[in-house]
Amino acid sequence: MGSDNPERVMSLLGHLAELRRRLLVSLAAFAACFVLALLRYGDLLGLLTALFRGVESQARAKLFASSLPEGFLVQLQLAAAAAFLLSLPLHLVSLAQFLLPALGRRQRGVLAAGILASFLLACLGVFMSYFHILPWSIRFFAGSAFMPSEVGMLLNLRQSVAYVLSFTLWAVLTFQSPLLLLILLSLRILDRRSVFRSSRFVIVIIFLLSAIITPSVDPFSQCAIALPLVALFFLALLIARIFRLGEGAAVPAGGGS
Repeated sequence: MGSDNPERVMSLLGHLAELRRRLLVSLAAFAACFVLALLRYGDLLGLLTALFRGVESQARAKLFASSLPEGFLVQLQLAAAAAFLLSLPLHLVSLAQFLLPALGRRQRGVLAAGILASFLLACLGVFMSYFHILPWSIRFFAGSAFMPSEVGMLLNLRQSVAYVLSFTLWAVLTFQSPLLLLILLSLRILDRRSVFRSSRFVIVIIFLLSAIITPSVDPFSQCAIALPLVALFFLALLIARIFRLGEGAAVPAGGGS
């Protein structure tokens, strides 16, 4: 069979079989991480509820469940989120292994670097949201400006966990924007010099986006996510300049001099 296909070009059915195998590996990894997260549910829940401990002691209130199945639903929700994050590196590796055979040497390097950058940016988004933005926003909402000392507060378990998870997800997606910019520059959809000249407008858009996705309206939380994004924006432009990406967007046919 090797003489019939000397270049090892895979057929459509071969691609589908390989894709099916990669999906099964990813699903198996997700299932294993899901079971592990269920076994360590107490530790995972403790990481999330630790963000609200200052609010609890301040308001003399604790997280509560408003229905019988709520604890079970929170356990499934938290285990699924943790399983996805834990198995994410393997998902990215499977994606790379599926795409790499069809790419050239330079394209393989770009894909590998992009996948690694995507994972690192996702980790940065999780770090910034958990250790900086979420604690600030929770303290802001529980502050005396909104919650006077004579007003008690009952924090719902499911809503509180969903608050943390949803904001972390938005932070992870937002921190992928520099990678998206590099992709658009490498495809010559955007021109690097034009993007740099428009950087003042990009900075305004970043701060507006940060104001939308941050759950609080205090400037500290917004700056905590906006300033790293501004730094990553200029870092992406620097990388594009080093590798000569986006050296003029594609010109329509007949438009050249």
